Amino acid sequence: MKKCNNCYKIYYRKELKKNLNVCPNCGLHNQLSAWERIDSLFDQDTFEEWDQSMTSSNPLSFPDYEEKIEKDRKKTGLNEGVVTGKGLIDGQATAFAVMDAGFRMGSMGSVIGEKIARAIENAKNESLPFIIFTASGGARMQEGVLSLMQMTKASVAISRFSEAGGLMISVMTHPTTGGVSASFASVGDYNFAEPGALIGFAGRRIIEQTIREELPDDFQTAEFLMKHGQLDKVVHRHDMKHLLKTLLEMHAKGGVGK
Repeated sequence: MKKCNNCYKIYYRKELKKNLNVCPNCGLHNQLSAWERIDSLFDQDTFEEWDQSMTSSNPLSFPDYEEKIEKDRKKTGLNEGVVTGKGLIDGQATAFAVMDAGFRMGSMGSVIGEKIARAIENAKNESLPFIIFTASGGARMQEGVLSLMQMTKASVAISRFSEAGGLMISVMTHPTTGGVSASFASVGDYNFAEPGALIGFAGRRIIEQTIREELPDDFQTAEFLMKHGQLDKVVHRHDMKHLLKTLLEMHAKGGVGK
């Protein structure tokens, strides 16, 4: 059983899973793991994973970092907080990256940056569109400046991909914050988000203390960003596959991202 954090209705976990972790009563979009999202979007048996064996080291000898990484590996079944690869969405080929907030809160370390950059490069070389689902608490503090460098690495890869005529679709899920929101999550040809997703750079309290003003209740939500022109659309999870398929078909016919 699981209680909704918004409307407090109680549901069987199987019922929520069947509904893609969206509350049937209030529509709250609970988090999906990377594999749950991949299974909800890609045609069966069309998925090819890239760089699965890449794992994080401890470049700064941060205390207990390796133990925490190992704990998250066991919890999520992932080697790192992003899954990359290629597959078909209703017959339309695309490369992709899906971040998983269950692994170190999706924090961006060196391996995540490297895997995303490689996926974009593979998409360019194979003339595929690129879709990224972001979910992150920001930079990974245990890797210090090496973590911050991943913003540049991924952004440069996207710039080269764009110059080559590639199509990039970014979907921001809850939460997409810190350096991820300030870099590759926000530079797609299409920028979407799921309903109610927290999207922003610094925390609400920090901003209020800095500008000495009270922020609106819906500040840093997907709906707030949409209202202020920072998103193209807020997309319900049940509609996501159809929207992506439509865009991939449209650009394939137009020769974009092919």
